Amino acid sequence: MVQRFADLCIRFRAWLVGLLAFITLFHAWNALNINVETVFEDLLPQSHPYVETHEQFKDAFGSSNMVTIMIEPVEGDIFQTEVLRKVQYLTRELRTVPAVDDYQIVSLAARKLKEVTGSTAGIDTRSLMWPEVPTTQAELDQLRESVVTNPVVMGTYVSEDLHSTLVTADFIDHLVDYEVVFNEIRALIDDVDDASVNVRLVGDPILYGWVNHYLTETLQLALLALLVMAVVLFALVRTWRGTLLPLVSGFASGSWALGTASLLGIHFDPLVVVVAVLITSRAVSHSVQIVTRFEEELSCLGDVEGASRRAASNTLRELFRPGLLGIATDAGCVAVVALSPIPLLQKLAFMAITWISTVAVSAIILTPVLLSWVNQARVQTRRRLDPLRPVLNLALRTVASRARVPALVTALVVLVGSGYFAFGLQVGDANPGSPILWPDSTYNQDSAAVNANYHGADRMFIVASGEEEGFVQRPEVLANMNRLQRFMEAQPQVGGTLSVADILPTVHRVLREGNPHYQELPNDALMTGELMYIFESVSEPGDLDQFVDSDKQHAGITLFFQDRQGETIRTALARLNEYIDNNPLEGGEYLLAGGLIGLLGAVNEVILAGQIQSIALALLVLVVMCTLVYRSSMAGMFFMVPVIMSNTLTFSFMAWQGIGMNINTVPVAALGIGLGVDYALYICDRIREELRRGGDELQAYRMALHSAGRAVLVTAAVLIASTLLWWASSLRFQAEMGLLMGLWLTVSAVTALFVMPSLAYVFKPRFIYRDFQPEPRPEAATTGDRLVPNEG
Repeated sequence: MVQRFADLCIRFRAWLVGLLAFITLFHAWNALNINVETVFEDLLPQSHPYVETHEQFKDAFGSSNMVTIMIEPVEGDIFQTEVLRKVQYLTRELRTVPAVDDYQIVSLAARKLKEVTGSTAGIDTRSLMWPEVPTTQAELDQLRESVVTNPVVMGTYVSEDLHSTLVTADFIDHLVDYEVVFNEIRALIDDVDDASVNVRLVGDPILYGWVNHYLTETLQLALLALLVMAVVLFALVRTWRGTLLPLVSGFASGSWALGTASLLGIHFDPLVVVVAVLITSRAVSHSVQIVTRFEEELSCLGDVEGASRRAASNTLRELFRPGLLGIATDAGCVAVVALSPIPLLQKLAFMAITWISTVAVSAIILTPVLLSWVNQARVQTRRRLDPLRPVLNLALRTVASRARVPALVTALVVLVGSGYFAFGLQVGDANPGSPILWPDSTYNQDSAAVNANYHGADRMFIVASGEEEGFVQRPEVLANMNRLQRFMEAQPQVGGTLSVADILPTVHRVLREGNPHYQELPNDALMTGELMYIFESVSEPGDLDQFVDSDKQHAGITLFFQDRQGETIRTALARLNEYIDNNPLEGGEYLLAGGLIGLLGAVNEVILAGQIQSIALALLVLVVMCTLVYRSSMAGMFFMVPVIMSNTLTFSFMAWQGIGMNINTVPVAALGIGLGVDYALYICDRIREELRRGGDELQAYRMALHSAGRAVLVTAAVLIASTLLWWASSLRFQAEMGLLMGLWLTVSAVTALFVMPSLAYVFKPRFIYRDFQPEPRPEAATTGDRLVPNEG
């Protein structure tokens, strides 16, 4: 059946190439219009309780798209007129930034930050620094005193040493455009950032704005990687067809996938460019295998009439099964990612499956069809100058000598050791700051400065929710909230907390003419209700809404975090659950957990819960496919070896280097499972093919290693050189993923060349040796229309 299909493709090659060229150009045109952006909603797992809490209360207690600006005078404290004018300017101009929530802009210059005083004459409230900036020393001193005595401001909007202050702005999630926000806020900062102050800028819109800022560099690196790929390919294969056809295959598959995504309205996240390079490398890999096998077939056939077409047909026939199996394995392993409830991973999985599937046409079919037009065999005996031959001979000597046993023992020791260290892989971010950018990047330096001077740049809120109105006015509820805050503040990474339970004691003290004896929560529900009413009556509308809803049924508690590491978030959530279990709210409950940290906690929980499941399912896909194709359950178990080897080594390297398993690295890990088996499939299938012809057993291994093994080595060298180029990226994530891909390819190639042939030679699995009949044969024997050369 495969032979008839191959003959049909060669017979109608002109029509086939014309049709594929038209499809490629059509999709390439559509690919130019694909939307490149990060959509925040796609990052959130669906139907997760943390996400539901966030969506319900984000407008009141804070979304995950908060931007924080820190203004720090070079000399002196912040109580300088010129410094405060800069704060006022930023506070006012932030209202002009698209998608900003006007009611969630907070600073010393905003109306929300107030001073409340009381006397026998009544309760008085006034904004700390609105509408005008203090100009005289007396006014500056009064502002200083008001700030120092205000527990809501100190440590939250003004640093404890009074040398910096914050301006925070929240954005409406479904309207925010990270690139626009990034550019407009940076333009505002340029207006005030002079020699007298240092301005720091953090927040997720800024983080992803930096990703978009480096998009041009990313595209340049992608083009440079293609150039490196072409140069190394030409240096190793030394033919134009061996260089250009793999690149044509990669271009065709990429165009089809991106064009299809554009037509379906699927956006392309800038961070998954590395995944795109990895998938394109699969097209190049399969195409190199086909070109290498074609040149071998053509060399054997010589100058007979129609040699090119016969060689192309033979190549398509012989490599159809291992090539299609490798592609199906890759696609099946990526399909596992689509089971995640995170929309970004679902969309990425769809795009990746489409992309990988097109390789079956662009590489397995198109490459041999194009090769059928080669007029004359020009494959010379280039082995003396071949830099790959020593490695291939070493692999053959390992299999043919007693060295195969030490090689297998070494592989087993490495597998066990790397498997042990792989358990140290962290889920979520593994280091302070953002793992997307380098530690010395502007963003991570700004983040470190904000965290060093304040409670924390990132926030989580939890909600005390009651069954009836007035729930949060009950003294026992407020006392419970206060105890929860003190309990969470014992965690070092939680810089501070804030809730209505911090506001009411201050109002209580003011009502008692500043007597510090009353700086406490009342024990009477009527009194707490009165304090809330007084605070609300002397404030602007909505000032209390950031702490309590209008029905006094829900109250938010904000936790400030000094880093967003996975371990920090897991510890915080575990402590919250511990406290809630031991201190239940009568007539209500605590709802976890909104804000950026809460959402990251939801993502980490989804990844943690699905990580082992995803790996197990991906391995199951591999086992089932190999079992069906080779009609042997042993085949499925046999080909798990390179997969487990490459993945455990890579995961242990991630644990060693502090690279966490997060939403950005999960797709690369899933692709790595399929990536680990492709090389072994080609080599073992060639061993099986040669053994079926009979003859010398070692000759079969020699043929497999010097043909399929050569293509593996060429592909690995080309792709490793191009992936390591990403280490020059300004985005740490892309650099690390390039390094991981290079490691995956190296381990996969070494395992396929040294470990898998040794395993096959020692254990002689039936699916490889099923039709083997050891009979002597001459060094060059005729098999049908094909000659088998001696590669010794």
